[in-house]
Amino acid sequence: MSEDRLTISAPIHSRRVAGLPVRRSLFEPGRNCWRIETANRAAFLVDGEAYFRAFREAALKAQRSIVILGWDFDTRIRMLIDRESDGFPDELGEFLHALLLRRKRLQIHVLTWDFHVIYLGERQWWLPSHLLVHRRLHFKKDGAHPVGASHHQKVVVVDDAVAFVGGLDFAQCRWDSRSHRGQHPGRRLLSTDAPCRPFHDVQMAVDGEAARTLGRLARERWRRTTGYAITKAKDHEGDQWPSSVEPDVENVDIAIARTEPEFSDRPEVREIEHLLTDMLQVARQWIYIETQYFTSDTLAEVMASRLQDPDGPEIVLILHPNSDGWLEQHTMDVLRGRILKRLRAMDRFHRLGLYYPALPDLNGQCISMHSKVCIVDHEYVRIGSANMSNRSMGFDTECDLALEANGDPEVQQRLARFRNGLLAEHLDVSVDRVRDMIEEQGSIIGAIEGLRGSGRSLEIFDGQIPAEVDEWVPDAEFVDPPRPYERQLVPREYGPSTLRQIILGTSLLLAVLALAAAWRWSPLGTWIEIPRLLASIQVFDRSPAAPFITIAGFLIGGLLVAPVTVLITVTVLAFGPMQGFLYSFAGMTLSAILTFYVGRWFGQSLVDRFSLRLRRLSIRLAEKGVLAVVAVRVVPVAPFTIVNMVAGATRIRLKDFVAGTVIGELPGLIALSIFVDQITQTIESPGPASYAVLAVTAAAILAIVWILRQWLAKRTRIGSGVNASRDVDI
Repeated sequence: MSEDRLTISAPIHSRRVAGLPVRRSLFEPGRNCWRIETANRAAFLVDGEAYFRAFREAALKAQRSIVILGWDFDTRIRMLIDRESDGFPDELGEFLHALLLRRKRLQIHVLTWDFHVIYLGERQWWLPSHLLVHRRLHFKKDGAHPVGASHHQKVVVVDDAVAFVGGLDFAQCRWDSRSHRGQHPGRRLLSTDAPCRPFHDVQMAVDGEAARTLGRLARERWRRTTGYAITKAKDHEGDQWPSSVEPDVENVDIAIARTEPEFSDRPEVREIEHLLTDMLQVARQWIYIETQYFTSDTLAEVMASRLQDPDGPEIVLILHPNSDGWLEQHTMDVLRGRILKRLRAMDRFHRLGLYYPALPDLNGQCISMHSKVCIVDHEYVRIGSANMSNRSMGFDTECDLALEANGDPEVQQRLARFRNGLLAEHLDVSVDRVRDMIEEQGSIIGAIEGLRGSGRSLEIFDGQIPAEVDEWVPDAEFVDPPRPYERQLVPREYGPSTLRQIILGTSLLLAVLALAAAWRWSPLGTWIEIPRLLASIQVFDRSPAAPFITIAGFLIGGLLVAPVTVLITVTVLAFGPMQGFLYSFAGMTLSAILTFYVGRWFGQSLVDRFSLRLRRLSIRLAEKGVLAVVAVRVVPVAPFTIVNMVAGATRIRLKDFVAGTVIGELPGLIALSIFVDQITQTIESPGPASYAVLAVTAAAILAIVWILRQWLAKRTRIGSGVNASRDVDI
């Protein structure tokens, strides 16, 4: 039996604290957690400096085993920035190599997500040769997950004696200290030497049975991926606990909660979602949350209910407003904006506080809020890898730890100090000031407002999004899926027949993409070289059938995914700017309609059949059909034929598609016709005047295209919301 199936068949936990009555535990193995295990010591490690130091101290004591599960892993990162050397190499890879040389029985296993190609430019996808060939360092990438999912757990286990769980990977731009200096020479992106933003995250360290059970989790994950097992670390003498880490709590029960998507023969696991839901529902006074993303509909519904309750708790969220990259800004940020809009509307009693950690010298950016923390009253703390997003609740692989005070005043005091320490860090004040202000105000929000300053501090988070952008971004099921796509798009009742249709439709799309690539990068492209096509078309350019033959060429070229720009250029060269423009305009438009119908014949019935969500997206696109088509014509995102086929598979009406195509293709077609004609004249009559006219023509065309693209960009731009408003009811 695999270790992850060694479940506990115990009743709901109860615990007696000396001098206190028996309390019913919130944690329920098999529902909101996997296992409940005792930790002799547990500590909250805030920010990368503390975590990296603690890991090194534990690793230096390792005798048999270090197992690392991560979303990312980079051997080049430095770990002792701003700290004196401990006598071992600073860089992670050299440090691990030194450990292997020091301990002849030590085995190191590293398992990371087999990342998507979009991360190729910012990740280390190889290991240095001396590590790669070392027989006691085992490095694997885990691709055993549903399409589009990721393995997001961040777990490190040393000799089954000490374990670390949280949001921190051994990755670039993760190191920072609690001072969060705006500019620090040690925070650099390795590939480009560009500066990294200040970075905030939290890790939890545990020992005892909790660490041993996390070792089981890590070994089972390795077995699933590689097919062979890691030998369990033998018990040994000595204390592996990091010498510099003072435990925050001792002799406490730790709940280990997971998210695992349904995949292969493994069932879905949603323990983290149930755990967070339960924590939010039992809150009496305060809910304090730090999260990179906030898009979970389930958790938002619970919060909305608590805000409407007259006796409900305050809810404080510390968020991350500056998502990295255009894609996240136009997806996850939009989904978060929708949820925050709902929560604001439900905040009848002004108990919702939304903030982000700000530094005045970051040019509008904020500290990277990467932590995943939830603290409820002074009773419950949860720390882990899972964001408050839909995908973290059911699509990605996650691991969280949670503990409860069980009414123990000493533990409650330690949990309160941990929360106050986080607030003190963000507000740049002492922990005692935060504690005193909360006692004075009787409110975390009141304390934050009383302590906020003009320097490094917490700023009010707006996060509102323009209505036109909200209309364009699809539902969360597409952008932030709560479960694997195949389970959303293909309900079980449809069975294999729908899957066959998906395979056929996908095969057609892949064939079209392959043909487009062949024209661009294979010898096939020589068949559409401009001189060869021009020689062929000049044979009949004076024939009465020339317009029809030319248009037929556009139709055939569209079906074969030939580059439309080449066809236009040849037509203008053969027939001149006026006739060439007219023939190209007619050929492009008719070719667009033909390939639009190809997409409709092969795609729309499939869309309508297997997914209500895709149908809703299709309808939403139809509502803005003309503008949608104009946008992809002016700012092309794919080859001409592929755009037409994809449009045909949606519910965009033919008349909207034709109108958008005509409006969108005219600027480029006119510009290309003028430019090609001017090049011809310059070649025929070279000289300063013709060169000047050509340059002015090119500049004018570029300016017009730039203006059009800027106009379209404004229609879909999202404001950062960082300093949009301070007039927010809290």
